[in-house]
Amino acid sequence: MWSNAETWAKRSPPKQQLREEIWSSLDETGIAVGPAKGNIPNFAGADMAAYHLSRTPEWQAARTVKCNPDPPQIPIRLRALYAGKVLYVPVPALTRAFPYLRLDPQKLIEKGVSFELAATAEGYMIHGERIEFDEVEPLDFSILGSVAVSRAGGRTGKGAGFADLETGIFRELGKIGPDTPMVTLVHSSQLVAAERVPMMAHDSPLTMIATEAELIRVPPSDIVPAGVDWDMIQPDQFRDIPFLATLRDRLLARSSGEAG
Repeated sequence: MWSNAETWAKRSPPKQQLREEIWSSLDETGIAVGPAKGNIPNFAGADMAAYHLSRTPEWQAARTVKCNPDPPQIPIRLRALYAGKVLYVPVPALTRAFPYLRLDPQKLIEKGVSFELAATAEGYMIHGERIEFDEVEPLDFSILGSVAVSRAGGRTGKGAGFADLETGIFRELGKIGPDTPMVTLVHSSQLVAAERVPMMAHDSPLTMIATEAELIRVPPSDIVPAGVDWDMIQPDQFRDIPFLATLRDRLLARSSGEAG
């Protein structure tokens, strides 16, 4: 999907400038593990960020966890499986006919699949159970990938809008509630001033940020969207995500029925 990078960049030039700065810095300092540009960047210390997050009461109490599919989240996906949590992971870029995969650690054990393999994108695409959005259980914990974040809870991904879209869908379906932790794991150098990642009405504010150095708890926000702002969905998203238009029509029809 990196072929769409130019399209994504045009959506918000200031955010794209910020992404380019973060990507360049991570590469130049050697903090990035693998190429940073165009990605949710992997970073040295991702395992420590996962450790800090795993010590929170919210994580320890969670039974169901949604996590983005990118490499820096491999350590936290691995911790989820070893802790017996059911893990839900989206298909990268949502480009398949099925949007999500379920990883049940007990079923992986029964099939002889190692957690180390299942925690990788290649592994969960092979061994995860293919499911629809409706089949995802109510989520106790939601992890998003980020390129830059602020201590005020703002974030930006790589510009495609997948995380906000997924979160909005889950809110409409009642899978994510107002108290579901919204969390990201980044290197401390990815922290920026709040004005560089302003919160929009359709953005879900972060509640926790885990870095290699600390766990940051974000002050509660009054801005929590109720669902998907379909007017913000871009034409290329409807083009590239096979099920999106059908899902939109179904959700809007359901909302209209409930209103009537």
